[in-house]
Amino acid sequence: GVTLTASDTDISIQSFIPAEDDKQTIVQVERPGSVVLPAKFFVEIIKKLPSQEVQMEVKDNFQTFISSGATEIQMVGLDPEEFPVLPSIEGNQTVSIPGDLLKNMIKQTVFSISTHETTPILTGVLWNLADNELKFTATDRHRLATRSAQLEGTEDIKFSNVVIAGKTLNELSKIVPDQNTLVDIVVADNQVLFKIDRVLFYSRILDGVYPDTSRIIPTTYKTELVLDTKKLSESIDRAYLLSKEEKTNIVRMQTMENGGIEISSSSSELGKVREELELIDFKGESLRISFNSKYMLDVLKVIESEQLMIAFTGVMSPIILKPLDNSQCLYIILPYRTTN
Repeated sequence: GVTLTASDTDISIQSFIPAEDDKQTIVQVERPGSVVLPAKFFVEIIKKLPSQEVQMEVKDNFQTFISSGATEIQMVGLDPEEFPVLPSIEGNQTVSIPGDLLKNMIKQTVFSISTHETTPILTGVLWNLADNELKFTATDRHRLATRSAQLEGTEDIKFSNVVIAGKTLNELSKIVPDQNTLVDIVVADNQVLFKIDRVLFYSRILDGVYPDTSRIIPTTYKTELVLDTKKLSESIDRAYLLSKEEKTNIVRMQTMENGGIEISSSSSELGKVREELELIDFKGESLRISFNSKYMLDVLKVIESEQLMIAFTGVMSPIILKPLDNSQCLYIILPYRTTN
């Protein structure tokens, strides 16, 4: 068959096309060999070829001839001996996870990574596995997202401080199937290998030690609110429009005596917006707090639960968000200190 390999040193991906599949011939290899071709042009030209069938021949000095229908293309190839060798991953510790769950876990955490290269370790998502529980953590020091999942058959497997770059996980997410097809994961010293059907996806593990975030997650709360996720999201989205104009994204939330909450924001040039929302449940002290509405909307977009709990331990303490149907997600946003 044909093996395609691409690498940018952080990520390496290999895909295998077998000669036959379901007794149907896909590839006819007349003479084995290999060549390196410029990826962008090669991919684009293959997409645009007129016929279903493509012939490729590599001649002297890696000159590559591609023909399809009446189209003929000559490409300048490179020496495959100079292509980086794929990482060798030795490991019998393979973790299997359904593809749809893996995609979900990435989506529900990756938005909280840092985009500043000054702290490279925070540009990744932390993976920990212990006691059959896989946990993802992402933070940029202003917000934090965690997502856990129970995995079967991993009693004897443990790993910690495995940090994978957010942009790598976004690329991985694109090739993971939506169904619950199993993805096999092998963790080595400085590399992780994901096996998806006939695709091998290698990722470098980021250097450094991820900070301990467990200390900033409160366990008791002074105020707890339960709200309708969709209504809260729509309300904050409207307030965000105004706060965005001020380039601060500041939105205020305060509990009201009638048992509801008020969401408000203002712009010196445009005016003000305020609206009241009903609470499904309310426990504890009354509260007035300001926060970055963009951060709040990022969380609300990935919460699939119809209701969520927002909890506070005080005015300048972290804001906790938890979907009610899934205790395996937890989000934290640090509030803003405002003068008025």
